[in-house]
Amino acid sequence: MGAPSREDEEAKKMEAGGDTVGQKLDAGALFVLQSKGSWLHCGYHLTTSIVAPPLLSLPFAFASLGWAAGLICLVIGAAVTFYSYNLISLVLEHHAQQGRRQLRFRDMATDILGPGWGRFYIGPIQFLVCFGAVVACTLLAGQSMKAIYLIANPGGTIKLYVFVAIFGVFMMILAQMPSFHSLRHVNLISLVLCLAYSFCAVAACIYLGSSKGAPEKDYSIAGANTRDRVFGVFNAIAVIATTYGNGIIPEIQATVAAPVTGKMFKGLCLCYAVVVTTFFSVAISGYWAFGNQSQGTLLSNFMVGGRAVIPEWLLLIIELFTLLQLSAVAVVYLQPTNEVLEGLLSDPKAGQYAARNVAPRVLSRTAAVALGTTIAAMVPFFGDMNALIGAFGFLPLDFAVPAVFYNVTFKPSKKGSVFWLNTTIAVVFSALAVVASVAAVRQIILDANSYKLFANV
Repeated sequence: MGAPSREDEEAKKMEAGGDTVGQKLDAGALFVLQSKGSWLHCGYHLTTSIVAPPLLSLPFAFASLGWAAGLICLVIGAAVTFYSYNLISLVLEHHAQQGRRQLRFRDMATDILGPGWGRFYIGPIQFLVCFGAVVACTLLAGQSMKAIYLIANPGGTIKLYVFVAIFGVFMMILAQMPSFHSLRHVNLISLVLCLAYSFCAVAACIYLGSSKGAPEKDYSIAGANTRDRVFGVFNAIAVIATTYGNGIIPEIQATVAAPVTGKMFKGLCLCYAVVVTTFFSVAISGYWAFGNQSQGTLLSNFMVGGRAVIPEWLLLIIELFTLLQLSAVAVVYLQPTNEVLEGLLSDPKAGQYAARNVAPRVLSRTAAVALGTTIAAMVPFFGDMNALIGAFGFLPLDFAVPAVFYNVTFKPSKKGSVFWLNTTIAVVFSALAVVASVAAVRQIILDANSYKLFANV
């Protein structure tokens, strides 16, 4: 056997409680370093975090963009995020080879841009985005459960918040999975589920769009006037950004056993094979079937007036598979919150499964899920929440920041194409993030009259 690499030695040092400059790691980071994942596990985590039920909102985004602009935005989103996620991976690999393996997004920002960026910008935004994703998943799961209930019991009177609470209780149990790496088998099942409900949704769109009672197809841009259509475009861009969003690339790469070189790229290739297969098929078939009448989620188009407009068994399968995958997606996006709580409450000198660490882990994770469930039940408006999360968080974190990290770390020549490509991506998507955030907030204000705490939507 060959001599251990510098990165292997660094991992051992970090597992012992300190990095190469003598810093101590908190319990959250130490527990992460016990993970020994492969590139396949990495692919499962990536797919669960990206290919999730928000992809069923893509036809809704197309309604504000039209065929040409919708397809262009979808292609650009795939290309830029694949490129950006690889940039983050390369930066992480570079720092690991230099003897400083970074485990979290805020660690990257602190080391590359300075402590202020990690503490006051990247860290808070990532935390809010990830916890917002947990809330959105909980809400969407409650809506799926309610849809299944109405299929089985038309005219049923149980309110949405009851189903949200039921899913929240289930999440409290699933959230006790001890680490990100321990979710690898759950996320493999999640990968299969996202393919299954996507293909079923495509089949439902083709069935409904080609039936005698098919809805009238109008592909004009949605919006009553020019101003509404312009804001609708930026809102749609935010929705697409949310769909491609991840926000936890460093945390996923941290689960991979050292050396990590090349493993993330293989995982991303697996993930994006699923992305291209599902995103484009759902977006195209959904917009073809419903045109500018596409709802905030495709599932809403499959039920009109509380009744299914596609075969009930097919809708039941779609809703069930969606519900099951949402549990995996929610617990994946809960990981940054879990890691922060473990860093605050756990003892790094005790084992991960010691009673001293298990008790606060169970209590803190249960409390975090309870908070997310309460918010989901109180503010049940998934479409508006989806756009705001994308505009405020995913656009800067997943589109702009990786290019900045790469340029600052590797300092590519200003005469070369890489520097200017990265600079262009950072500037354009930073500007889009600002405008899309304004558009998302504006949409929330417009819809505020229909908001009601614990509404039964």
